[in-house]
Amino acid sequence: MSKAFTREADGDSDDDEEGGGLPPLPAGGKNYITPGGYARLRTELLQLIDEERPKVVDVVHWAASNGDRSENGDYLYGKKRLREIDRRIRFLTKRLEIAEVTDPSLHHGHDQVFFGATVTYAEEDTGVERTITILGIDEADSAQGQVSWISPIARALLKAREGEVVKLVTPAGAKEIEILRVEYPAPGAPRH
Repeated sequence: MSKAFTREADGDSDDDEEGGGLPPLPAGGKNYITPGGYARLRTELLQLIDEERPKVVDVVHWAASNGDRSENGDYLYGKKRLREIDRRIRFLTKRLEIAEVTDPSLHHGHDQVFFGATVTYAEEDTGVERTITILGIDEADSAQGQVSWISPIARALLKAREGEVVKLVTPAGAKEIEILRVEYPAPGAPRH
């Protein structure tokens, strides 16, 4: 059988939904994203298309011209990297196509929790305060105190107001949290 018709078994699946460990979008849901998050994804896509992919194609072409490809590390690594880049390009293209850009500064001065809000809350039982920002699936970074709008904490907080107590269901059981402060970026302020 020709190698052209065999699937490579090096752990690479051709899954277009591969997004670096991102959770899938809810069925029928929207892909909410801030203007800043949209711009970052678009910049990454253009960088992959205009800069990184052409460089890797050049390396693969050069390596292929050197003869035996079966033991040519530059060729093998280049082909693998090309597949990774193409997968990421497909993923970013699909996510940007269905993105619904939502500007959180439109809610500046409001005390109700919507997408893009920075919320400070306290756990009722322990009094521990936490601050999170509710962002899109493709832009939230938990290390920066950002959570996806589909996360359990965001779902518990959405549409509630400052001073309200809401119930958060966790694997350890339900707990009540009080919303202490709701903030949005000012219009024209730098985005997340």
